[in-house]
Amino acid sequence: MTPFLELLNVSFSYERNSVLEDLNFTMEQGECAALIGPNGVGKTTLLRLAAGIVACSQGSVSLDGRRFDRLPRGEAARMVALVPQRFEVPFDFTVEQIVEQGRTPYLGLFSGLGRQDRIAVERALDLTAVTSLRKRVFNELSGGERQRVKIALGLAQEPRLLLLDEPTQNLDLGRQLELLDYIRVLNDEGVTILAAMHDLQLIPGAFSSVLLLGPNQEVRKGDPQDILQPEILERIFDCPPRRHPKLVVENRVLLEKTP
Repeated sequence: MTPFLELLNVSFSYERNSVLEDLNFTMEQGECAALIGPNGVGKTTLLRLAAGIVACSQGSVSLDGRRFDRLPRGEAARMVALVPQRFEVPFDFTVEQIVEQGRTPYLGLFSGLGRQDRIAVERALDLTAVTSLRKRVFNELSGGERQRVKIALGLAQEPRLLLLDEPTQNLDLGRQLELLDYIRVLNDEGVTILAAMHDLQLIPGAFSSVLLLGPNQEVRKGDPQDILQPEILERIFDCPPRRHPKLVVENRVLLEKTP
């Protein structure tokens, strides 16, 4: 069976600085995976490669059996949405105007939003609980509110593959749990999801698999129960239990509670 997303022997460098080398992994259609690893290991770059925003130096990135570099740009934009950590808006756009940009891949050169576009926008606003903010200026929102609007922008695109870079950033605990509910709803509808996650405690119960990217380009993929083990995390994050016993205790308790 052809993987839905496949990175094959992928390497990437910024100028002369190698970020990823000979990376291989696959995702199946409908999978919901958390991407974890130490800071600076290349998680954001991996997401940008998977979105087709940057091209690999070597190797290939394929979506649904087709190489990204051979996909028409418009078609790729309708299939994949990336919600980045940083999102700069230079003008006083409202929340509604920001979310409407998610429909751009579906519009003609001079055409406006149609009925289906409006439905998609309204659903994205509703799912992320930002409908009441629709007329507010994006740059005047709190960090948590902006995060939810960014996710609404990605949802409005109605992608088959949704890539999220630290989606729980700037969210309080209640909004984090709401976001995980959104992810489960979308995944139940068939959307394939890959999210770079910083808070490991939020992963069990929300994601079906974990992709661990180590500092030496080590890649491990498996169930949360298999990957989120103290001995693995201690080594990858350079966090031995004698220095940070909390890591061991919390993850053991967490995994024991996971259905």
